[in-house]
Amino acid sequence: MNLFKEEEIRKYVAVNEKAIEIVEEGFMALANGKVTLPPIMRIDIPENNGEIDVKTAYIKGLDTFAIKISSGFFNNSSLGLPSLSGMMILFNTTTGKTESILLDNGYLTDVRTAAAGAVSAKYLAKDNIQHVGVIGTGTQARYQIEALSKVREFDTIHIFGRNEEAAKKYAVEMEAKLGKKVIIAKSPEQVVKESEIVVTTTPSTTPLIQAEWLHPGLHITAIGSDAEHKQELDEKIFSQVDMIVCDVKSQVFRLGELHHAKKQNIIQDDSTIIELGEITAGFKKGRENDGQITVCDLTGTGVQDTVIARFAYEQLHTKIKEFQL
Repeated sequence: MNLFKEEEIRKYVAVNEKAIEIVEEGFMALANGKVTLPPIMRIDIPENNGEIDVKTAYIKGLDTFAIKISSGFFNNSSLGLPSLSGMMILFNTTTGKTESILLDNGYLTDVRTAAAGAVSAKYLAKDNIQHVGVIGTGTQARYQIEALSKVREFDTIHIFGRNEEAAKKYAVEMEAKLGKKVIIAKSPEQVVKESEIVVTTTPSTTPLIQAEWLHPGLHITAIGSDAEHKQELDEKIFSQVDMIVCDVKSQVFRLGELHHAKKQNIIQDDSTIIELGEITAGFKKGRENDGQITVCDLTGTGVQDTVIARFAYEQLHTKIKEFQL
């Protein structure tokens, strides 16, 4: 059994085209009925604004699968600590033997979440864009835009964060990393109205984007709502968009943005809602014209964890063999 730490994992796994490709393949496997996907288990620790999630998935025919234990403690920034932590454990699907423990401290979760956002934009955003927006200033706000840059060309990033200093730091870092102009917005409304793609990356419990701000051609990827009490989008948005996509219907109607829309009877029939894997597998179409308004509700799935953990292990294991030779 191999144990790998975050520093080693970061050397061989990054937010890049390969990560996006394997996550897209995971969604395709899900749509093709090849995945056993149990419900998420979550433990809330409200007094510390924290939660711990357990996610897993078995993809039929593969020799390993992952169980991911991740924590999100959203007061950690005041302690100088990252919000996310955790590990992924790979098990052999023939013997049940533990093949590897990946002590990634949430890094692989960040990578696969950013990759899923990129897959969403690849199929749902306009082909030609200039302005992208992000709400939030944390790690995922960085990785989402970095991943987005792998599937779309754009010129300008619009950023809104409640902490002005964090927003300024984000602007400096992302301008240096991507060579794009970063504009610090005064409000979420400014971000939405000036962007063609918007990604929400916060643990907010009250809507940050209002329905009246929508405009033709807009695509929104919402990744922050992965618990019943979280919400980044005004539920009325879902009555005004042309296409609603999610990662897993059963999951988003329990935990995601669509949970609130269903509770308010805005969404009563889920037959028109498309799972992202149905599009990547070619069963359903993505965006069909530049005037459509599209939304993708992503809550994070165990299949993403299994594919990224397997990829990380393959990269690390290969390097170990090369070193031994």
